[in-house]
Amino acid sequence: MPKSKVRKKADYTPSPASRTPVKVKAGPSPVWYVAIMLGFMLAGLLWLLVYYLAAEKISWMNDLNAWNFLIGFGLMVIGLIMTMRWR
Repeated sequence: MPKSKVRKKADYTPSPASRTPVKVKAGPSPVWYVAIMLGFMLAGLLWLLVYYLAAEKISWMNDLNAWNFLIGFGLMVIGLIMTMRWR
């Protein structure tokens, strides 16, 4: 069986004018950033724990009903989103 011809592909080199430099922020995150990130996650967890354990004793928290879940999980999600920028 005859062998097919192999075509040589031209190398692609992008023009240097189309490249834009990107500044990369180097270095670790500051300590306060990590503290705030963990604070949001712990505050959300604490909010949900207090809601489950003592909502009937705290009238304003009991009035929020299902909004307590949004507040608690919202705080935790803010902390989790902050982890994407953490170095």
